[in-house]
Amino acid sequence: MKRLLILLLCVGVVAPAFRPIEPVKAVSVPTAEPVKLSWEALRDVTFKKKWYAEESVYMLYPTFGPTIQKLNGKAVELTGYVLPVDLESNLYVLSAFPYSACFFCGGAGPESVVSLKFKKSGKKFKTDERRTFRGTLKLNADNIYELNYILADAELVEQ
Repeated sequence: MKRLLILLLCVGVVAPAFRPIEPVKAVSVPTAEPVKLSWEALRDVTFKKKWYAEESVYMLYPTFGPTIQKLNGKAVELTGYVLPVDLESNLYVLSAFPYSACFFCGGAGPESVVSLKFKKSGKKFKTDERRTFRGTLKLNADNIYELNYILADAELVEQ
């Protein structure tokens, strides 16, 4: 009888340790609201001419100021004019100015355009559509084949 009591006591203590583990419930972690980025904030950059041997050309090399550096890698929203660069590749630029006054037409500086790297491709935009996009701001000083500002994982903000 004493052995039975000890056995039952052991089973009562050990058995709960063998219960199936309940799955951990997903906890929703609040994501930071995107910073409403202004074109004025993107002007926190200076440029120097730098020789790029691979293209045999001088180009503007950016030095980003402290204000814009703080936003590097952060979620932002930016409103501007959509400029199609290559429709086949779904390559677009967001500009502070419409096409007729944009950087590519000589009316503004490189700080006035942002490359849109879409999270999902497929949506087509018309030239000079004024739209707001949300994504992660990436500062680019070294890749001469990209713009200085990139909006990675860009998504259209429905208005």
